[in-house]
Parts: sequence; C-alpha cells; structure tokens
Amino acid sequence: MTLRRSLAAAAALPLLAVALTACGYGSEAKDDKKTEVAAKGDTLSVGKVRVGYFPNLTHATALVGLQEGLIQKELGGTQIAAQAFNAGPSEIEALNGGSLDIGFIGPSPSINAYVKSKGKNLRIVSGSASGGVKLVVNPDRIKTLDDIKGKRIATPQKGNTQDVAFLNWIAEQGWKVDSESGKGDVSVVRTDNKVTPDAYKSGSIDGAWVPEPTASKLVSEGAKVLLDEAALWPDEKFVITNIIVSQTFLKEHPDVVEAFLRGTVKTNAWINANPDKAKASANAALKEETGKELAAEVIDPAWPSIRITDDPLASTLKTQSEWAVKAELIDQPDLNGIYDLTLLNKVLKAEGKPELSDAGLGAK
Repeated sequence: MTLRRSLAAAAALPLLAVALTACGYGSEAKDDKKTEVAAKGDTLSVGKVRVGYFPNLTHATALVGLQEGLIQKELGGTQIAAQAFNAGPSEIEALNGGSLDIGFIGPSPSINAYVKSKGKNLRIVSGSASGGVKLVVNPDRIKTLDDIKGKRIATPQKGNTQDVAFLNWIAEQGWKVDSESGKGDVSVVRTDNKVTPDAYKSGSIDGAWVPEPTASKLVSEGAKVLLDEAALWPDEKFVITNIIVSQTFLKEHPDVVEAFLRGTVKTNAWINANPDKAKASANAALKEETGKELAAEVIDPAWPSIRITDDPLASTLKTQSEWAVKAELIDQPDLNGIYDLTLLNKVLKAEGKPELSDAGLGAK
C-alpha cells in the first residue's frame, strides 16, 4: 500500500520546456504531415478546423477517429485539416501561433504551455487516453524490482513524464539519484524512444521505463515487463493524452468544438466496443503517416494496455504536477482554469453518460 500510495503520483509531470519534446512516444510523422478530410453537410461557424496529433497509439482517438471518418461526420461541412506532429514544441507553437485550433497532446506540454502563457493560450476540453507505460528489463540481468539498483535504465528524456515517474519510484525505494545528471544508486539514461530498442540490443541499457509502443518493441527484442505503471494508480488510471483547444477558437467557435467532441466521444465508444477493428484502423493510419505499420508482436500486447477514455482524469494531472513540485523540478504552478469540460459534459449528457470532473481546476 505504501508503494501504491507513493506511485499514485509517480508519473509526476515536469513542466520543463525540455519535456515538450517527448510527446511522440516512439512514433515519427513524416515532416509534420498535413491531411484534409472530405467534408459533407452543413458548415458550422467556420469552414475548417485545424487539428494536431501524434502518429502513435496513445493518440488512438485521433488515429481512428480520422481514419474512420467518425469525427468528420459530426462536423458536417466544416472540414478537418489534420496535421501530424513529431514533437510537443511544434504543436504548441502552432497552437500559440494561430495555425492550429485543436490538439491531442500529453499532459506535460499541456501544463507547461498553460503555465508559460499565464493561463492565456489553451484549455483542456477532454481526455483521450490513459496508461500504456511499463518498466521493461533484461531478464538475464534483472529478476526482481530490487535488482534495479545499480543498473542502467532508460527513460525517454530528462524531465519528461516517464522520467519523473521513474525518479519518484527510485526515491520511494530509498535510493538516491541526481535528477539532473541521472547518476546515483540507479543510472537513469535519457534516451530517445526511437533509439531505445537499439540501445537495449547493444547492451548499453539494462531496461527502460517507457510508454507504448516502445515497451512492446523492447519485449519483442527479449525484454520482460517487470512493472506496469497503471497497477500503481488508483483504479489503474492516469492521464497520458488530453485534447486541448485554443482559448480563442473555443470562444469564437464553441459549436465546432462541441461537434468535434461529439466525434471523439463516438470514436472512443467505437474503439472500446470494437477493439480488434480499432487496432487495425489505428495501425492502418500509422502506416499512412509513417510509411510502416507496427508488427503484430508489438501492437498486439501494446494495444490493450492503453485505455481510451473521454475522462481527462484531472485529479491525476493535479497529482502529477504536485509531485513535480515535491521533486523540486518546478515551482508551484497555478493550474486554475486549465480545464473547461462544459462542452464535453454537454455531449456526454446527450449520450446518456455521466458528467466528468475537472478536479477543481475548471475555468470560472
């Protein structure tokens, strides 16, 4: 229980600018590819909505919703101009610069951007995904959690969500690691997800605390899952992907945001009701975006570990930011107003579903 309580906040979100670049979770878009989806029907208050996302499994709502036309259907004649990004900074820059209206993005860049803009640039209007983070290790070198001490474990980047989760887990064991250098009782090796499998194969790391599909890629190379981070959270849920909206766009075009959220709610319901079809759809979308699909040995174990949800899991984001403060990585952030779930709850009510909480961080 002590471990569970401590790890209930262990995915602490560092609000460092460097954290923004780790949102891709192992997939890579082709030069921030842009796609326009055919629109049919009446146009809403604007003719086009510009949507950003990452080509990876934690953004399955976007992948499947666009691939199957479920989001576009709700928007009618308002056309989706979809853009796949490689990193958080470029998506936030696009949102801040007025060239992006709505985005799927991780909690860390959402918070960082909101704080840096003093609460002026975005709102989180819905959840999208939970979980999908694992500690995977070389079974020849690590048999138990105690064996982590003295080993070299990779995280995606200094200060990103998984990095801080692992640092907090280390601290809970009573071990010491310098969060800046990664040196200490455990060597935390900051490694881009795209090269982590090669680092594992070469033997330069003994394991990794990483999101999917990187975790399953490592398993396909012989690694073993030692811990699923979801098991350490209440109800096994913690935010990994949000839907954000430019405050300007939200104010000027609430009808478009509402229609978009109807599309994501219907997409999430379809994904959860048709997991195999949804997995195939997501993989087809990945192939279109990146030029290759994920192998069955990777996507099959990765897919069920990611929970697709409308719930932004606001209380977990709040906990994550508090743990970043306790880790002395950031000052206390003011997150009041980061959420506006008004339109999401309106959509959910119309669908006969219960309203969702903003954990006291909603816009007034």
